[in-house]
Amino acid sequence: MINSELSHLRGSPFDALRSLLDPLPPAQNTEPTILTIGEPQHKPPQLMIDALRANEHLYGKYPPVGGTAELRSAIAGWLTRRYALPEGMIEADQNIAPVNGTKEALYMIASVITERAGHNQPKPVILLPTPYYHVYHAAAVMAGADPTFLPAGPDTHFFPDLDALEPNLLDRASAFYLCNPSNPQGTVASAEYLSAALALARKHDFMLIVDECYSEIYDKTPPTGILEICAMSGGALDHVLAFHSLSKRSSAAGLRSGFCVGERDIIKTFLNLRNFAGAASPLPVCAAAAALWNDDIHVTENRALYREKFDIAEEIFGSKFGFYRPEGGFFLWLDVGDGVESAVRLWTKAAIRVLPGKFLSVADSDGVNPGDPYIRIALVSPPENSKEALTRLANSL
Repeated sequence: MINSELSHLRGSPFDALRSLLDPLPPAQNTEPTILTIGEPQHKPPQLMIDALRANEHLYGKYPPVGGTAELRSAIAGWLTRRYALPEGMIEADQNIAPVNGTKEALYMIASVITERAGHNQPKPVILLPTPYYHVYHAAAVMAGADPTFLPAGPDTHFFPDLDALEPNLLDRASAFYLCNPSNPQGTVASAEYLSAALALARKHDFMLIVDECYSEIYDKTPPTGILEICAMSGGALDHVLAFHSLSKRSSAAGLRSGFCVGERDIIKTFLNLRNFAGAASPLPVCAAAAALWNDDIHVTENRALYREKFDIAEEIFGSKFGFYRPEGGFFLWLDVGDGVESAVRLWTKAAIRVLPGKFLSVADSDGVNPGDPYIRIALVSPPENSKEALTRLANSL
């Protein structure tokens, strides 16, 4: 009576963390500090609140699954502005699908682009980096594909080695999930890397799904977007889907608003599936999202707070624990030798909760888990809180 594919799902890393730490008492006489979840604690922009209030009378209406024309126009304008795209390359009514936060959309899209295997035929594969965002794996499993993990370690700037991929594996692929900037490592893929990934997708006929939800939090250089690569190669969007969210860019995780942009026919089919699922954003949310995508000032201010925290972290850690300034995103990926052991120590000795890298990764055929030595730290609290927590954390380590 239950879909057997559900038995192949991997547990949430946060469930694993609770199993590890909940039975253990935190350090006494110390207020617990949670550095595990990538939930921004910066105050959301007032313009979002104003837009929600100004449109609250619309909560009584059924919203369209494709959002409003104003929202799609705001998204197209932001994409064109942010990535210096040719005017008209992104058609607001053809290439964009507003979504209820990118998490559910990243999950659902795999069912759109994956053809299930026939009887006695091998399953298609969906390529995933490891470490990885656990939603990618669930998407692959429930779409009827074999999740195939690709190691993403320091030797390749924490991205999968494209040159190591065998042609027969690529021919079986229906999709390749890529997070840029990378999560949890905070590195940024070069234009050359993205160009090579897109060339493989077009040559072997799979969908390149680029999760760019951390693209607006960066240290020095704006990360190259996959749409820029498309523009360089003539502007075609075939074999490409990019996902963006307001959760990180605008510190608006509770708004649950983002979008998918890419190949026209895929977007049309995606919206049709979403219509069956009833996955539409309320009209006041659409209005607030449009206001946020139309404004870049609050994003610059938000980014400055993260840079301040990067400065704090660099001052505290220096070259210890393999510290490096994240190129993008807001996580620190520290090499502490044994991530699980360190997570236990930090909780019981300093009342600090971090996420072991092992819980975000999968071991290879030799039993080597690329996340074993690491812990992930989310720099989501205001700078003054982050400084106190990171100082306590470094002293404990």
